[in-house]
Amino acid sequence: MDFTLDFAAGCIGGAAGVLVGHPFDTVKMTGLYKGIGSPMMGLTFINAIVFGVQGNAMRRLGHDTPLNQFLAGASAGALQSIICCPMELAKTRMQLQGLGERKSKQKLYKNSLDCLVRIYRKEGFYGINRGMVTTLVRETPGFGIYFLTYDVLTRHLGCEPDDPYMILKLLFAGGMSGIASWISTYPVDVIKSRLQADGVGGHNKYNGIADCMRQSMKREGWRVFTRGLTSTLLRAFPVNATTFATVTLFLMYMRNDEGGITDCEPLPAHSSLTASPQQAQPSSL
Repeated sequence: MDFTLDFAAGCIGGAAGVLVGHPFDTVKMTGLYKGIGSPMMGLTFINAIVFGVQGNAMRRLGHDTPLNQFLAGASAGALQSIICCPMELAKTRMQLQGLGERKSKQKLYKNSLDCLVRIYRKEGFYGINRGMVTTLVRETPGFGIYFLTYDVLTRHLGCEPDDPYMILKLLFAGGMSGIASWISTYPVDVIKSRLQADGVGGHNKYNGIADCMRQSMKREGWRVFTRGLTSTLLRAFPVNATTFATVTLFLMYMRNDEGGITDCEPLPAHSSLTASPQQAQPSSL
């Protein structure tokens, strides 16, 4: 039952995050709004996986400690990378289709699924998983820091169910968790995005992760790894604040109906509800 609740909470929290973050994408993508393709479906599914895996991992680890919070989040991040990587590849290719093509401005891909199918036919299994290594390097520690930060902040803030500022505290903790996660992994995201965009127009510039880092640094300097970070953080705070608060309040409400613990702080390690929102929060960031 706990896994089902975590899964449902992730779906609802992810949907809420998409509704808040969708307008910010126009700023982050600077007009490249093509390829956004059904973000509600994709991101809600990813959040459901993250919450389900993280909650189950905490139950198996048994003890609510900062290290276990990080490990549970990291395991969730690693697993969801399997789905996240192809999704982001399709989004990148949809946004960039037409660039570098001389003959026609006609769209090459009809939608995200068609994009992945065409990539698979042309490049095989490796093609649709382009950028998987950098995605794993980004998502594994990123989600570990994500959940750890939220756990530490909610403990420190002491948000209680009867606290009139509880929702504000949840929003703050969630938003800061998203910011901490993105700051710690943004340079890797830059490399991942460049590798996934490589080959558009028929020309490959990079021979791998190291070559991409070397060429990027040579042409643009170290600032290449922070370009776009401000707009990303401006989006990350409201999106993750909404996601975390929604998930937490949903699980508190559902477990209250079951006679469970309603406190938004981490539950004792021996409790059967160790996958509570304070231990299993979220996005994809």
